[in-house]
Amino acid sequence: MKITPSSLSQKLQTLRSNIYFEGLDESALEKVAEEMQLHLFERKETIFLEEEKSAGLHILKSGSAKIYRLSPQGRQYIVKILAEGDTFNEVSVFGGGGNPVNAAALEKSHVWVIKGEILRELTLAHPIYAQKIINNFADNLRTLVQRVSGMAFYQVTHRLARLLVKLPEDSLSGEGAARLTQDQIAARLGSVREVIARSLKELERGGAIRVENRRIYIVDREKLEDFAEGKWE
Repeated sequence: MKITPSSLSQKLQTLRSNIYFEGLDESALEKVAEEMQLHLFERKETIFLEEEKSAGLHILKSGSAKIYRLSPQGRQYIVKILAEGDTFNEVSVFGGGGNPVNAAALEKSHVWVIKGEILRELTLAHPIYAQKIINNFADNLRTLVQRVSGMAFYQVTHRLARLLVKLPEDSLSGEGAARLTQDQIAARLGSVREVIARSLKELERGGAIRVENRRIYIVDREKLEDFAEGKWE
C-alpha cells in the first residue's frame, strides 16, 4: 500500500458525490477532508484483514476489490465485489470492534480512507448524516437476508442462474480482472469450484448459456431466468 498525494479539491469532489455526505455544508466537508487519505493498492494486495483495528471508512476511487471471509479450513466466501464509488467497512467505523471482513484489490486500485473519529462526530452534529448511515445499514441487512434465504431455499444451479442474470457482461465474458473466475463465482455463492462447474454444464445443456475458453456467454436469457426462478423445497 502506498499513500498517494491528493488535493483538497479532489477530496471535496469525492465527498460531494458520495451518498453519505450529500447535503453537508462546506465547513463539515472540509473537516472530513482533513481526515482522509488516498491509498494505492496493487492487484491482489490486501486492503484490510478481519479482526484488525479499523483504519476507517473506505471509498473505492478506481479499480475493483472484493470483500470476503475465510472458513477455518481456508475456504473463501466473497461477500461483495466492489466497483468504483462503493463505500465499505462501515460496520467497524460506526459499530466498533475490528474489521468484520477481509478486503483485497482485484486490480490496481485507489481507495480513499477516512478516519472513523471524524465520522462518529458527524453523527452527533448532523442528524441527516446519521439517518443516511441507518438507511445504508438497513439496505445491507435486507441484502444479507435475501442472500441467506437464497442459500437456504435454492439449489446451487438456481443460485448460479440468479447471479448470472444480474452480472454485467464484462464479469462473464470480458477481459482481465473484470471477468469472474469459477473460483470467484463459487466463493460468492458459498460453494466450491467443482460444484459450480457442474452447474454451468447443467445450464449449458439446458440451452441457457455457452461456456468457451473460461468465458460465459448468455445464449437464451429467458431460459436462464427460468432457471433462476428455481423451485422452493
